Amino acid sequence: MPNAANRQPRTAAFALALAAFAGLFGARPARAVPSFAAQTGQPCAMCHIGAFGPQLTPFGRAFKIGGYTQDGGQGPAAHIPLAAFILSSFTRTQGSQPTPPADHFNTNDNPALDQISLFLAGRASDNVGAFIQGTYSGIDQSIVLDNSDLRLTREFPVADTSLRVGLSLNSGPTVQDPYNSTPAWIFPFASSVLAPTPAAAPLLDGGLLGNSVGLTAYAWYDRSVYAEAGAYGTRSPSLLQITGDSLGPGATAQPAPYVRLAYEWNWNGQSAHIGALALAASLEPAIASRFADGSFGHDRYVDLAVDGGYQFLGSGRHVATADLLLLHENRSLDGSVGMGIASRADGNLTEARATFTYYFDATYGVTFGVHALTGSADPVLYAPAPVTGSRSGRPDTTDFVIEADWIPFGKADSWAAPFANLKLGAQYTAYTKFNGGTGNYDGFGRSASANDTLYLYAWLAF
Repeated sequence: MPNAANRQPRTAAFALALAAFAGLFGARPARAVPSFAAQTGQPCAMCHIGAFGPQLTPFGRAFKIGGYTQDGGQGPAAHIPLAAFILSSFTRTQGSQPTPPADHFNTNDNPALDQISLFLAGRASDNVGAFIQGTYSGIDQSIVLDNSDLRLTREFPVADTSLRVGLSLNSGPTVQDPYNSTPAWIFPFASSVLAPTPAAAPLLDGGLLGNSVGLTAYAWYDRSVYAEAGAYGTRSPSLLQITGDSLGPGATAQPAPYVRLAYEWNWNGQSAHIGALALAASLEPAIASRFADGSFGHDRYVDLAVDGGYQFLGSGRHVATADLLLLHENRSLDGSVGMGIASRADGNLTEARATFTYYFDATYGVTFGVHALTGSADPVLYAPAPVTGSRSGRPDTTDFVIEADWIPFGKADSWAAPFANLKLGAQYTAYTKFNGGTGNYDGFGRSASANDTLYLYAWLAF
């Protein structure tokens, strides 16, 4: 624990950084940041699989659940909770798109500055810490408040073990989650914004990220049992304008309850967990030309998920992980039917994701992911349209992703440690089905394989 002499400069530095950061309003990726490494005195490889992130080791999960408050670093940098990263890329799809995917880009073969992010990330005191990300998108040239998680937490001794309790004020369901089998943190950790993406996703899989704010309470007993509950509400129109974010699928009619349970085992250089999540929400739907006002009724969602993961850590030279997420959503889209953007109220979506990763010496990695989505047909909600539409009126999509990475830094003896980290990645996504079909899936002659995507990226954190 820090002594009293150390607490005051750290708290002062945090307050000054927060004041400076408040000038930013602000791509959803948020990863390992060097300010955490400087604060703890540990290399990035201590907290993250592959020395970059966001995959967390047991040590990294404890650090996050502990409110980002652990210290141990030396020197002035250990007291400055600021960091940044730059992500740049090249995107090529197998088939060119009929129109450019964004202003100032081509129909194919697009280099891009995906994003520049600044972070306020670190401890304010023994019991208070934060992870706040402000992001500039080079794709649409906007500034947004990105993934954010502010924590108040305290640990209590219980018999021969411990109980940690805390509060998290965060920017969307699962942003605060410590496991890499939940929607905000499951692979792929970076992907192209310029490539086509499926028309549908469950609400828990990103629908409330970046447009809501939630307060959750959590408890962690014996470093094994994790329980969390809280509620989310979308931001007001004025706050969305200030933070640069969009409303997304609609405005919450009342707070949306969220529950998370998990159990974790750690033994002999290995770790595993199983868990479950639930989110229920009533939204006043919105479309681009009309802000949600509730006059057409509400869309109701109930999302239930189970997840699990396994990590072989060994001595750190050979590391392998597996993560699984199964998510089912029941929905009643009365509001969307009233607005004419859906033809049926009742429906469902089922999503499955699985990820397998191997790293050698926390430097060379390969990850394989599979994703499958099925759902109820709706010829209005999933109408034919070039690239983004569905000829069959179904959202069904299946894709496979393989990625190879090189991370030259992030270890204890790395150059400029802990102030610089670099990840170079080559990722390929292959679709066997897209928006309900394989050939002519959109009704305008495009095949699912035309959306197969090569994504090359360089990710620098400092």
